[in-house]
Amino acid sequence: MALTADDIAGHRGLHSAIRQQCRLLQQTYDSNPRLASVFGSQHRWLMGQVALALHFRSCSSGKGRGVNSAHVLDAVSRHGVASRNTADAFLKEMLKYGFARYVPGAADKRTRPLEPTETSLEAIHGWIGIHLATLDRLDHGRRLEMYLGTPGALAALHPGVAEGLLSSARVRKPERTFSLFTWLNNGGVIMDWLIAGIEEIDGKAERVPTAVGSIAIMAQRLNLSRTHLSRKLRDAEALGSIGWQGKRDESVMWVSAGFRREYAMAQAVKLAIIDAAFAECFRPEASEAMPAMPSVLSASAVTPSEARGL
Repeated sequence: MALTADDIAGHRGLHSAIRQQCRLLQQTYDSNPRLASVFGSQHRWLMGQVALALHFRSCSSGKGRGVNSAHVLDAVSRHGVASRNTADAFLKEMLKYGFARYVPGAADKRTRPLEPTETSLEAIHGWIGIHLATLDRLDHGRRLEMYLGTPGALAALHPGVAEGLLSSARVRKPERTFSLFTWLNNGGVIMDWLIAGIEEIDGKAERVPTAVGSIAIMAQRLNLSRTHLSRKLRDAEALGSIGWQGKRDESVMWVSAGFRREYAMAQAVKLAIIDAAFAECFRPEASEAMPAMPSVLSASAVTPSEARGL
């Protein structure tokens, strides 16, 4: 049975598990900052989920490789993720940086169907693996092992994950501090960075020091305007979510207990969506009909020990 968001949010080991998750996601960002930046804001991340889900559904339906870009634009607009113009610009950027490509030898030259490249497939494969590992840390499950050991698991699992994310108001419309950062380029990376730098301490502490001590270094690493990042951090300070132990930008930054709870709840919602999709995907009757795994993933770069950070 899948864990609910409330189950996950109330788990005593959640904060430790999501800190480990954040550190693994940071490693993913460091390995390919350009790709992470392409998906670095809430609406771009959701557009990517839509496009990948359509691709996997097209493959599993026997319609052949690739998805018509018009179908992606329609789906993005229909779900209220972004305008068609924004989605079109997103797809062009994916093509420009080699994260998507036109399907070679496609029968219909007018529509020129698109497909994700190996880099994008490995990225979503790793992203799902990291989150399954977090769920396993909470209940000592074997999700990641089952996922990696099942041919076709990515193509079968991802569309359900994407549907859950798109249909969740709590994912689509975050509040307070989370909302400040999710619409900023690399905003999710910023929050992961803050949480990853927290050490094991008293969970009831009102303020917890992070590993962040310089806005300039953070802005440079994430390729952000220091002025824009400073403005967002000041907004978060006004909410009481973050602050500085001494002089601003010359001391260690702290995060509040409220922000940690807010971040943990957002992760709980996302993890519950992934777990529900996993439970549905790995029903015995569903597992027997999984489509073929894209060949690029046959020798996965994600192993159980790496995803758990062991």
